[in-house]
Amino acid sequence: MNIKKTNRKSVAGVSPDTVLVCCSGKLKSIGILTCVLLMSSCALFKPKEPGIGDPVNWSDIDGWNEDSHAEAWPALVKNCIALANKTKWKSVCNAIKQIGEPDDKEARLFVESWFRPHVLYGKGGREDGLVTGYYEPLLKGSLSPVDGYSYPLYREPDNLLTISLDEMYPELKNKRVRGMLVGKKVVPFYSREQIEKNRELLSGNEIIWIDDRDDVFFLHIQGSGRVRLEDGRLVGVGYSNQNGHPYVAIGRRLLEWDELDRDEISLFTIRQWLRDNPQRAEMLLNENPSYVFFELREDTSAGPTGSLNVPLTPERSIAIDPKVVPLGTPIWLTTNIPGKPDQIYQRLVIAQDTGGAIRGPLRADLFWGHGNYAEQSAGIMKEMGTMLVLLPRGEKLVD
Repeated sequence: MNIKKTNRKSVAGVSPDTVLVCCSGKLKSIGILTCVLLMSSCALFKPKEPGIGDPVNWSDIDGWNEDSHAEAWPALVKNCIALANKTKWKSVCNAIKQIGEPDDKEARLFVESWFRPHVLYGKGGREDGLVTGYYEPLLKGSLSPVDGYSYPLYREPDNLLTISLDEMYPELKNKRVRGMLVGKKVVPFYSREQIEKNRELLSGNEIIWIDDRDDVFFLHIQGSGRVRLEDGRLVGVGYSNQNGHPYVAIGRRLLEWDELDRDEISLFTIRQWLRDNPQRAEMLLNENPSYVFFELREDTSAGPTGSLNVPLTPERSIAIDPKVVPLGTPIWLTTNIPGKPDQIYQRLVIAQDTGGAIRGPLRADLFWGHGNYAEQSAGIMKEMGTMLVLLPRGEKLVD
């Protein structure tokens, strides 16, 4: 959808977060000052609350009819692996079973019949937010710590506790606390720095060894990857759990330290900084206390599994904040091709993953798949974009 931006400056004591609207309900292009002078015939209301808001008509969505909707169909089908028994998804998934491989028009009409689009709002009623990308990197590894392979990936350790609080405190639904038991107290689990400085802490939990420290660090950020073993075999490694410490973007630290400018921060410039600054590299990496534990995946053909526990689909799966958008929700994403602000990127995607850096209503991470194209696209993607959330109707719209 087209985004209309309003310059909200305080006028005559009116809050910057207040919009003036004529009594007819239609926004007038008469400017804030004029509307203030017509207070007798105007009403005040605050911007939309952050989160899923008003429904819109399919005909009002820019680019909707131009997408190749059949390409999103496999991702929608995978949803039913996890959601088939959910109340509003039962009928949707039953209907999906009746359809084989639809063409673009059939897939589009199906979505229009079973879902309703809603605007997703951010703070202050804004409709655009940050869209980044992630991918499945390829690393070199060994199943034993032979020469040249000295950086381990760990499985989830037995002493890591994951405590759900929602049974005792319903207001903390989906909130989990991670830690470990020391005596009779639950204390924070080891941070990245503690783990890296003392390998004995997680000794015996190694599942594979990698040849490059920085590759391991960025794998923790991506959440999953592929590892080429010495004998040529390819295995997958996927997210299992996390140590409970908050994710801190090291790119932000480099910005704060005046090491890189905002516009030049990317996967590739951060990698280069680490190579160019070996004496400070460990200090920078440890600025992010978060640490990820993995599990091996022998079959790499289906792709990595996201937080919905279904395989991700390149350019059709995204990570979102599940506190705002339910996992499995289809989303109409409008942004730009990475690095090309003059080229629009619009498509139907499915919210099938989460991420430590993906917080808030207008924040998304687009999964690009694997390979050079995926790495290049994900590595530089930091575009502004809008999202329309497609909520299931529960029953098909009557034609």
